[in-house]
Amino acid sequence: MLFFMTFVVYCNDKCRIMKKLKPTMPGEKAAAPVKRPAETVHSYNTAKNVPQLKDLSYAIFNKTAVKVPFTQAEWASILHISERTLQRYAKNNGTFAPIHAERFYHICRVINRGKKVFGKTSLFYEWLHSKPPMLEGDLSFDSLSTFDGMQKVLTQLGRIEHGILA
Repeated sequence: MLFFMTFVVYCNDKCRIMKKLKPTMPGEKAAAPVKRPAETVHSYNTAKNVPQLKDLSYAIFNKTAVKVPFTQAEWASILHISERTLQRYAKNNGTFAPIHAERFYHICRVINRGKKVFGKTSLFYEWLHSKPPMLEGDLSFDSLSTFDGMQKVLTQLGRIEHGILA
């Protein structure tokens, strides 16, 4: 009987904290349970569809490569693969490794920003080859071969877009 009373007091002490009820002794009538409000259903916006890195085929790559005046050797140096590998991918519509696909999507972001700033990809291409000055040093086409270089190009494009030509 002692165990039962301890259990009832423990439960009632817990209820008193949560529901602000007075503890009841055995034999007393317990208070009515408190109704909980219904949980609200949240609707979440889904993230935009991000392309899978493993799904980059040469056909998808070629759609962008045709629009940009980069040579095959330049694409190979940017993506850190050999020209022969690019030719092999072209021959049998091969799939790029995820690391090369990720670099390709970063390059596409830089190209799209350059097209937005200059109006044409050919003007962006000429600007890169003119080795434009920058506060952190000169830029060149080779800047696209590293992630840090791509960030510098994006920074400089942002400065040009806002009229800060330093």
